[in-house]
Amino acid sequence: MGHFYGHGRNHLFVPGPTNIPEEVIRAMNRNNENHRSPVITALTKTLLDDIKKIFKTTSGIPFLIPTTGTGAWESALTNTCSPGDRIVSFLIGQFSFLWIEQQKQLNFNVDVVESEWGQGADLDILASKIASDKTHTIKALCIVHNETTTGVTNDLTKVRKILDEFNHPALVIVDAVSSIGALDFRMDEWGVDVVVTSSQKALSLPTGMGIVCAGPKAIEASKSAKSLRAFFNWNGYLKCYKSETYWPYTPSIHLLYGLRAALDLIFEEGYENVILRHNRLAKATRLAVEAWGLKNCCQKEECYSASVTAVVVPPNIDSGEIVIKAWKKYNLSLGVGLNKVAGKVFRIGHIGHLNELQLLGCLAGVEMTLKDVGYPVKLGSGVAAASAYLQNNTPFIPSRI
Repeated sequence: MGHFYGHGRNHLFVPGPTNIPEEVIRAMNRNNENHRSPVITALTKTLLDDIKKIFKTTSGIPFLIPTTGTGAWESALTNTCSPGDRIVSFLIGQFSFLWIEQQKQLNFNVDVVESEWGQGADLDILASKIASDKTHTIKALCIVHNETTTGVTNDLTKVRKILDEFNHPALVIVDAVSSIGALDFRMDEWGVDVVVTSSQKALSLPTGMGIVCAGPKAIEASKSAKSLRAFFNWNGYLKCYKSETYWPYTPSIHLLYGLRAALDLIFEEGYENVILRHNRLAKATRLAVEAWGLKNCCQKEECYSASVTAVVVPPNIDSGEIVIKAWKKYNLSLGVGLNKVAGKVFRIGHIGHLNELQLLGCLAGVEMTLKDVGYPVKLGSGVAAASAYLQNNTPFIPSRI
């Protein structure tokens, strides 16, 4: 069959990995160089300063680790908790499930709070657990901010409010893998102690950089945490930060240059504008889903995700068939349903380096695919609903006014 990939570009609309901007690709297209050179030292310093801006923190300390979000999870856990520590963890989808499995493998005492998939974290149960924990046996809370399996976003302000109400010292550890750079996130204001993200989501980089940001309470906890750690140990970084050598090993230089270009693009657009753009594309997608007569997997409007929409298909249709047919026929990549929602939902990722017309192309492809699998959609209905909204709500490109 050969290697013909189809005309034009692949329409990449999974909730990560995402489209990589040309500027980022060009920034990474370079030879290797000495990671101990003054150039890399200066580059690293700017990255550590600027990455804090997208977490909205002044007191957090970032670590740029050559790993994935899974490695960032492990770094957050092993630096702050000891084996046997009680951790309250919310099970709301596949990624929170995987994180919980990791927590169990690392020998923590995991207190799982499960919700129906499509619902957010059950914070009423959290409140009752915190209220009854007079001796502070709960050492940490682990919560996924944006669960891409179901397109659900949790309200982290409520988590902090519950802890403050009972003056509870538990650490708040947040998976913000699919939210940093797409959704509003305020580490300091929301009292988050550790937040993790990774490069291949809203930052629009290749996979391979896990980013952890640790607040003062977490750094303090790391001094006495008994979990075994070596490569992911923050202490090695902190020593190098102090001496301004920055790296306890050879970093991925190409990803550092890519991150610099990605952050420059975010700041050039304006971080608040980036968040507004994600909200706009998400709203347009939801209007299209509604016009198709289909339902959102996320069951509460206030929990709708700005980075991914999970679409529920009728019982007579296998959502996996939609995903494979879209790819084979229209060169459109959609997200499959995972675990409990396998076959029941497909996912439209509207995250990262995307614009309105790209989204409309995706929605047109979804409509044709729905028709192909026997769903009676009226062609153009979703595109029309999204277009009407976008035409009225898309601002001029600032540099072209």
